[in-house]
Amino acid sequence: MSGEPASAGDDDRTGPAAVPDDSLRRFSAIWGRAIYPVTATSMTRAEFEKHLVPLTRALSDALRAQPFDPRAAVPVGAALVAAHCTDPEALPSILGVIDAYLLLYCPPGAGLPGDESRVRCSRLQHAVAVGFSQALRERTRHEQESISRAAFDAKAEAEQALAESEARFRAVFEGAAVGIGIADLDGKVLEINDALSRMFGGKAHAMRRNVREWTELDNGTGSLGLNGELVRGERESYHVEKAYRRADGSLLWANLRAALLRDSAGRPQYQLALIEDITERRRLVERLRHQATHDELTGLPNRALFFERLDQALAESGGKGKRRIGLCYLDLDGFKAVNDSLGHAVGDQLLVAVAERLRGCLTSPDQLVARIGGDEFVALYSDPPSLREVTGLADRILAALSTPVLLDGRELPVHGSIGIVHGPVDARGPADVLRSADITMYRAKEAGGNRFEVADPAADARAITRHSLTNRLPSALEHGEFFIEYQPLIGLCDGLVHGAEALVRWCHPVHGVLGPDQFIPLAESTGQIVPLGRWVLQQAALQANTWQGPGTDGPAPRINVNLSPVQLGHPDLVAEVVSVLEDTGLPSSALCLEVTESALIGADEETLKPLRRIADLGVAIALDDFGTGYSNLSSLRWLPVSVLKLDRSFTRGMRQHPADPVDLKIVEGIVSLAHSLDLTVTVEGVETRNQADHLRDLGCDTAQGWYYARPGPPEKLHVLTLADAG
Repeated sequence: MSGEPASAGDDDRTGPAAVPDDSLRRFSAIWGRAIYPVTATSMTRAEFEKHLVPLTRALSDALRAQPFDPRAAVPVGAALVAAHCTDPEALPSILGVIDAYLLLYCPPGAGLPGDESRVRCSRLQHAVAVGFSQALRERTRHEQESISRAAFDAKAEAEQALAESEARFRAVFEGAAVGIGIADLDGKVLEINDALSRMFGGKAHAMRRNVREWTELDNGTGSLGLNGELVRGERESYHVEKAYRRADGSLLWANLRAALLRDSAGRPQYQLALIEDITERRRLVERLRHQATHDELTGLPNRALFFERLDQALAESGGKGKRRIGLCYLDLDGFKAVNDSLGHAVGDQLLVAVAERLRGCLTSPDQLVARIGGDEFVALYSDPPSLREVTGLADRILAALSTPVLLDGRELPVHGSIGIVHGPVDARGPADVLRSADITMYRAKEAGGNRFEVADPAADARAITRHSLTNRLPSALEHGEFFIEYQPLIGLCDGLVHGAEALVRWCHPVHGVLGPDQFIPLAESTGQIVPLGRWVLQQAALQANTWQGPGTDGPAPRINVNLSPVQLGHPDLVAEVVSVLEDTGLPSSALCLEVTESALIGADEETLKPLRRIADLGVAIALDDFGTGYSNLSSLRWLPVSVLKLDRSFTRGMRQHPADPVDLKIVEGIVSLAHSLDLTVTVEGVETRNQADHLRDLGCDTAQGWYYARPGPPEKLHVLTLADAG
């Protein structure tokens, strides 16, 4: 357990760019100044700081490693003990510098989130403490074995010449720093030294007790069985760590080495016990582990301990039948507003109050609540009897949060959304379980919050698919995965193709051809609709330009391109339309941009200004899905539109015979109003001859739908089916 860690001299590192040597030396200098004063080393301070550089590099490499393994830091703790950093004050200083400065001087790189970096740093501290404690125990063991060997040597000499060795043995016995006790084979204590007397809180307390009473707190060590083998002569010694009760009832943790003393004939005669008090060391290790595995603000288990328990719950095998897992993933609703409006100090107080309420929701030892970051908490239920118990835990949490929190005389309402995962352990890993709970929690938020939802594999799959599609959108455009289909717009009076609507499709390498309803909302939410919309406009204009040449039957078709509300707000929209018209040579009169009615509801003049400028170029503007947005009909007088596209809902009643008279009256009124305002009327979703005949009789100008043709490649534009689709 001495020397530098195995990775300290390895310069062939992968992952993010290596931390500069200058940063390593700076951290080592700070580290050295903190722990050199409590280090019993013969090195100078400069030599000691230089000695720390490879240990710093090992910590930095472990922090940045992929995959992350905190065990790489265990040799660092051992190396510090080898450098004589063994003073009781040394370990807190060692860990304190790592906690305060490691991320500052040896950052893990931009690819790792801040919360994960802090968790890694915390787990590295724990690993250093483990290595330190193990090495210190091994060092103590070696010292103890030296004393033990001296005692055993003295024992051998005493058996051969008791009179000559009595004084030497007595000196070792009384002057030893470790406790020494001698008992007969029945366990009656015959003699103890002063060190052992002090450990037990008085000589009388220890001497009146049988050895078997010393071992009453077995602590799972199996020492009772080992002691039986010893007195029967089946083993010469054993070594365990175990707990005893002192005279005042307090707990003594001891490192016990017991040996068998034989007479000159080799027969078992006495038991010899060497006992080292490790109570403080054990408390230190437990305290360090608690700090490494618990949230500093709330005192709840942290992310590291939660994953440790989740790993354990997923790994343990059930007794009868399969084990199950229950998880409640809680995210506070509106917590960011508290931080932004009242400050982080109030936000921290609120988190502490929430944590205390969550503790009160646990009803059995197989339940654990942890804070895993920010305003996110998880409650783990190991092997719940049924989903009912898990939802009961979620109900208790929501009920606990229903009462406002009183802080500084101010009542703060607090609510949360919970995602529940419940089911057999199977082969699921911790990351899969937490991801499912996280996805489900967001479903609860989308449903209004202050509620819980139970994980559904199908919903998880849809959310994961949406996430996958969102991530692939930018590269899909670069790789040419999008294509355009065209649906003809038919003149109701002459039956000719007057134009076509450009409809974008995504040929996904995994999911096949996707319609716009499956990816346009994702593109709008991420801003990718702007470059995608620009590409669609460019490609549609190029195609429409080929329809404008000689040899085309009837009027030259006009191209309709959908304009997203996000594009409408983009500052370069007008410039892009002008650029496309100039680059493709398409006449402005051959282009129509379709804007949904909902995008223009309540629009002010500033919002409409780009559309007016585009309309001034001679480009037609169509009000798409008219009748679905409950817009004021009087607004048609000042909107820069020249085409109304009636939503398909107005024509459903015309599929039957006789047609719905209410639908006929509504469409007749809209057509009359539109024509009085010099607007043309296009109807979507025409699927039957009855619909087409009625719309023609009502004076509609153009129509599109499966009755005429489904969307298809540009060369099929003039191929009409005229077949009922209903």
